[in-house]
Amino acid sequence: MKRAIPVLALSVAGLVPVWLYSPGAAHEGEISEIAAPETPQQTQAAPQTQTQPQTQPQSQSPTAPKSSAPAPTTQQQAQTRTVSGPAVNTSEGTVQVQVTFQGTKITDVKALRAPNSNPTRMALPILRQEALKAQSADIDTVSGATATSDGYKQSLQAAIDGAK
Repeated sequence: MKRAIPVLALSVAGLVPVWLYSPGAAHEGEISEIAAPETPQQTQAAPQTQTQPQTQPQSQSPTAPKSSAPAPTTQQQAQTRTVSGPAVNTSEGTVQVQVTFQGTKITDVKALRAPNSNPTRMALPILRQEALKAQSADIDTVSGATATSDGYKQSLQAAIDGAK
């Protein structure tokens, strides 16, 4: 009985900081994939699109006009465009995506703005992969990042609609 009162008092004193804990400034703010360096896949994709038009004129007959060679490259460059979706406010923070199209195909999706939280950091690569695979905004919500997923899909759909 003599020890019960000090044990209780120290237990409560030890739990008070746990009850009062709130995440610090390191957990607040937004993250952006735009500042991220290019992946090797992105750097390899550009030379492939440049070499394909060069191989086509070589396979043509010698009587074919050489002025037709730059046309596919110009058309491909004209078809590549980037569209940013609107910033969507969610309960976790603001989400905004940027979509790159090659013709009508989605070739890349980047998060311009997203909440700086662990679930969001884990969800963004999954959402990007799903969008590229589905070629639309009809993607699954990532468990644990529902608000971010919903905002991502809304911004993605608006960017796709804006590209049409």
